[in-house]
Amino acid sequence: MAYDKFNILTSSAVPLPIENVDTDQIIPARFLKATKREGFGDNLFRDWRYNGDDTPKADFVLNNPTYSGKILVGGKNFGSGSSREHAAWAVYDYGFRAVVSSFFADIFKGNCLNIGVLPVQVSAEFSDKIFAAIEANPKTELEINLPEQTITLKATGEKESFDINGYKKNNMINGFDDIDYLQNIKEEIVSFAEKLPY
Repeated sequence: MAYDKFNILTSSAVPLPIENVDTDQIIPARFLKATKREGFGDNLFRDWRYNGDDTPKADFVLNNPTYSGKILVGGKNFGSGSSREHAAWAVYDYGFRAVVSSFFADIFKGNCLNIGVLPVQVSAEFSDKIFAAIEANPKTELEINLPEQTITLKATGEKESFDINGYKKNNMINGFDDIDYLQNIKEEIVSFAEKLPY
């Protein structure tokens, strides 16, 4: 399933300065019945966003109109816990195209890269700068440049580089998932197969 191409994203950000956010908090297990990627955004951080009677919790950041944007800035160790890919689906379906943290759980990071959410791992120091900038001005913009692999605080020009697997980087720039990638090189695969001696 293809997704939007990712090149340079400039956006304000939603701050979630909570450490050790696990996948059950991102999308509770009771919402994992569907097999399509759509609809999970409604239940992103469900138990943090809503009371038992389904009324929004005013003190949770996603319910605060002060903050908006396509970038979620999380605390250290974001996406820990079970390996459910639905957590990445929920982040994407809600409208986030990137998550910034000083540390990601590996499986969550991989699941994000598979569906078009860019996990941007920064130093703890740069993470603190981002949170401080958003607290001072909720309209603070970040620029995430995937080709250059940099993240920049637009207001100050401070930037930091981030790592990404080359194959996943290429796929995100082209909007490919793994199947799309194979379809794109189908002629090369067929040509190679025809040269095999068996």
